[in-house]
Amino acid sequence: MSKPKVILAFSGGLDTSFCVKYLTEERGMEVHSALVDTGGFSPAELKTIEEKAYSLGVTSHVTLDVVEEYYQDCIKYLVFGNVLKNNTYPLSVSAERVFQATAVAKYAAKLGAKAIAHGSTGAGNDQVRFDVVFRILAPECEVITPIRDLQLSREAEIDFLKSKGVVQEWHKSTYSINKGLWGTSVGGKETLTSDGYLPEEAWPTQLTETKPSKLSLQFEYGQLVGIDGEKYASSVDAIRELTARAGAYAIGRDIHVGDTIIGIKGRVGFEAPAPLIIIKAHHLLEKHVLTKHQLYWKQNIGDMYGTLLHEGQFLDPIMRNFETFLADTQDNVTGTVHVVLSPYQFQVTGIESKFDLMSSAFGAYGEMNKAWTGDDVRGFSKIVSNQTMIHRKVNESN
Repeated sequence: MSKPKVILAFSGGLDTSFCVKYLTEERGMEVHSALVDTGGFSPAELKTIEEKAYSLGVTSHVTLDVVEEYYQDCIKYLVFGNVLKNNTYPLSVSAERVFQATAVAKYAAKLGAKAIAHGSTGAGNDQVRFDVVFRILAPECEVITPIRDLQLSREAEIDFLKSKGVVQEWHKSTYSINKGLWGTSVGGKETLTSDGYLPEEAWPTQLTETKPSKLSLQFEYGQLVGIDGEKYASSVDAIRELTARAGAYAIGRDIHVGDTIIGIKGRVGFEAPAPLIIIKAHHLLEKHVLTKHQLYWKQNIGDMYGTLLHEGQFLDPIMRNFETFLADTQDNVTGTVHVVLSPYQFQVTGIESKFDLMSSAFGAYGEMNKAWTGDDVRGFSKIVSNQTMIHRKVNESN
């Protein structure tokens, strides 16, 4: 009798390593591991993870590259919407989890598997994000979550692996780090409290550049396409280059505090040099080329888009409606944005665009007008103040 086949979303960390041994030796299943690359692994790292998967006992292992899809179907809309959760976090992990789950669900269908497993605990957002996608895209599959179902502590997982002959210095991994194209999350004992801050050694990217430098970012239709006049074949390449250049200044570090899907507050550290610079630069460009009503509604829709994405609702049809609106607002978001990089910080200093509505042809704010007369302003002011004046008069007489 053949063993039941299960697809495991695999990262090579403690939790998913436990899952391989548990599913193969305790559940008697045929485990096929799948690592979904959202831009956080080097070729050497991917090779090491593959070797580890086979050493643990998987039947097969595959790397599913979804970086370009991740950018085209999600990241660019986060830029269009200037999405920063709680005005801080660019949804580095929240965004990629949906694409990881989607890739695993499709792979399960390809292999004809009737079970999918992931290593989420029962205390975070990821369990919901994975489960929601699997429920929608693979309703015929059983979803197995050993860590959550067995309520295992980190120590219990380590002891189990040791009993199976898997010896690794797991305790040296003081910080949990998750790297992707759109930023890196960092979790540790400091983020479990309300007053702790991550020490310098916790940050994956260290300060190596101290002399301030200037750069220019070229946007076309809201997307970053060039840096310092050099155009890239893909916005993904431009993001990676900006990450390398700004990361050298240790830019983009912060700790996000927010509401989890499961109803508790949580903190997570992150470093996201490129996302923060791109969003701030893009937003400044928009302030110059969009109308006030476009900016107002974009902010509302961008915030809602980010909230639903964070809560694992990326597949809801309303998200496609939001994307249509956001994309439609980007027709004139083309131009160059100037940025200064310094240790631990950056400044967005100005823009150049043929669509700039701050045109001297129509006057200079606080200096000179060319499109109206003083009498025009007197009449306008009389009309716009009329209703409030009537309200005041009526209430004074009563």
